[in-house]
Amino acid sequence: MNVIATEVPFTLPIGYRDADGALHKDGVMRLATAGDEILPLKDHRVQSNPAYLTIIVLSRVIVRLGTLDMINTKVIEDLFAKDFAYLQELYDRINKAKDEAK
Repeated sequence: MNVIATEVPFTLPIGYRDADGALHKDGVMRLATAGDEILPLKDHRVQSNPAYLTIIVLSRVIVRLGTLDMINTKVIEDLFAKDFAYLQELYDRINKAKDEAK
């Protein structure tokens, strides 16, 4: 029986600095569900700016970032561009790995 890893640890290249000045670099991203990709399409922010889809999806699939209590769209918006790009690439890699294995 094959066990599928549904969560992947990561370390951001720069890190997210919270309002108290604490730096958060280590986190965990889970595999996306169909709902993670479909439900945000109804969000008014995505309807007015399709690029916002990635921000909402990442806020749904990142289950931990440092000691933050919650990962929301504001956290993703406040990431440095290098960290945002890193998370986009990680998302693509872990969610498309199944397709590439065929």
